[in-house]
Amino acid sequence: MTRQRGIPGATAVHHVAYTVPDLDQAVEFFTEVIGAEVAYTLGPVQDDEGDWMARKLDVDAAATARIAMLRLGPVTNLELFEYTAPDQRRQVPRNSDWGGHHLAIHVKDVDAAAAYLRAQPGVRVLGDPETITEGPIAGDRWVYFVTPWGMQMELIDLPAGAPYEQQTDTRLFQPREPWSEQRGAS
Repeated sequence: MTRQRGIPGATAVHHVAYTVPDLDQAVEFFTEVIGAEVAYTLGPVQDDEGDWMARKLDVDAAATARIAMLRLGPVTNLELFEYTAPDQRRQVPRNSDWGGHHLAIHVKDVDAAAAYLRAQPGVRVLGDPETITEGPIAGDRWVYFVTPWGMQMELIDLPAGAPYEQQTDTRLFQPREPWSEQRGAS
């Protein structure tokens, strides 16, 4: 009998989600600075009488959440949570910590995007953009930046024809048109 590989019926990643300290601040940042669009907001989500939050979301039963779903370009949905919970840890994980993370945004010009971000209040760009010169992603140009609340993000331009493409038929998704030119794409 052949073992099935993968989730039956899976078609795509629907969204990525991050917990932020202030939902209004994060929504403003992602819409005004990054260029996202708000699809919807909801909340507070809570269960005053039971343990639904613990059973369904693996958080303290007394937790409450406000939620916003954003659209980043033609294929990425970003869900933002603002939780309040009695046992809440309030340290943003570093990339090296378990649960560490970052969100990478593909851009046409890393240098221009980094210059734009340097002019945004509270944003820290971590050094100058670099180009990888060897290995499977030679030609990749990138730089990390940090949002005003400490979330790590990345600007990246991995050009088509990267060396890894010589070793596999797998290709990474890389839109070539700016988000503003892709509005309404599905």
